[in-house]
Amino acid sequence: MDAKQSKYEQLFKGQSVWRSIFAMAVPSLFTIVIMIFYNVADTFFIAQLGDTAKVASVSIVMPVFSIIMALATMIGVGGSSVIANAFGAGDREKAMNTSSLCFYTAIAMGAAGTVLLFIFRNPLLKILGTQPEMWDDSSTYLTILACGTVFMMISSSMGMLIRAEGAVREGMYGNLVGTITNIVLDPVFILVFKWGVAGAAIATVIGNILSCTFYITYVHRRAAVISLEPKRALAAPGEIFLVAALGFPNAASTILSGFASTFSNNLLARHGTDAIAARAAAGKASMLISMVQMGICMGVQPLMAYSYGSKDFKRLREVIQKVALLTVSIGLGTLLICFTFRRFIIGLFLKEAAVAAMGERFMLYVMAGAPFLGLVYISTNFLQATKKATSAIIVSLLRQGLLLIPLLYIMHAVMGFYGIAAAHMIADIGAALIAAVIFFVEFSRVRKELA
Repeated sequence: MDAKQSKYEQLFKGQSVWRSIFAMAVPSLFTIVIMIFYNVADTFFIAQLGDTAKVASVSIVMPVFSIIMALATMIGVGGSSVIANAFGAGDREKAMNTSSLCFYTAIAMGAAGTVLLFIFRNPLLKILGTQPEMWDDSSTYLTILACGTVFMMISSSMGMLIRAEGAVREGMYGNLVGTITNIVLDPVFILVFKWGVAGAAIATVIGNILSCTFYITYVHRRAAVISLEPKRALAAPGEIFLVAALGFPNAASTILSGFASTFSNNLLARHGTDAIAARAAAGKASMLISMVQMGICMGVQPLMAYSYGSKDFKRLREVIQKVALLTVSIGLGTLLICFTFRRFIIGLFLKEAAVAAMGERFMLYVMAGAPFLGLVYISTNFLQATKKATSAIIVSLLRQGLLLIPLLYIMHAVMGFYGIAAAHMIADIGAALIAAVIFFVEFSRVRKELA
């Protein structure tokens, strides 16, 4: 075992569970916070122009790139699970082959995404519910981001893949490079150069390019079991199906979230552009709560996968117990902060008083169910780490698909505009309860399997 591998294995099995959790979760959590700033930066600086239609133009295109990010997450999370399992079982060759396969799959999928977005741009904008006053800005934003799809796929997936060998800080640094670049360039391009929506999109693409450069440099110079050698990708190409199966729950959840956002926007369009902007601003707060919980669980997932691969049930159980306590506590704390400063948060994105008031009330409904999502994320990441792909897919389909989409139409019929927010709250709580039941069933099976 070389020095690099010994260093990373120490993180997975040679220290206390709490130290390992914090070593994995804190950088991951910080990465999620970085991603939140990354996601809201464009909306925030465009909002400084004082044009609600421009805020809505950017927000209505977001579901498309949520789907692209979902595919990157599928490759990153699925590959991370396979690599960490192989690492725990001592199969270094499999870990290297899988990482290379994931890298080149991300490139191929990104290139395909660019082509499809250019071909179907106009029909897609219509499906998204783009209003006439939003069309030019939405089209511009979509077109420029489409040019950077390959870089978006690589930067998002590689940040997760390198965490499978314990390089959590490097995963965080790569995200930080892209986010700082985006935040610095946004005001310059949007407000100084007067490029508006186009400037926001260009800043995002440049940020992704620099993140890719960081990750590729790290792998070439310092990686222990992550490889980008093309020949390794061809060693076992069928492995991509296992990667996709394990990562699909994350992709399905995000893709369904994109569809749910599209359905929401189509319903909100009946209430005008202001309603779309209010919902977009309110969604940023609930995103903060859920992404913090998701970041902790995703950060610890390689630790679960390693423990499962090495057949250490005692450590696996202890990891789950402690991360559950951590996730619920932080979820409740984040909810309290968002509730207390809700007016300030909404004010960052909406300058018109009437629209801001709509956003505040919408935000109260959406936030109510968010703290319960920790149960969904713990369940999903445990199931992925232990190769229970079918159960993980079921859990991932609950919140944004099986529950939320029909609830949107039901609650809108009952309560109108605010019924859309109430649908999110009910779906979040319902998904958490069902996920908890599935978790305990599969946890019992894993205990018997490893015994």
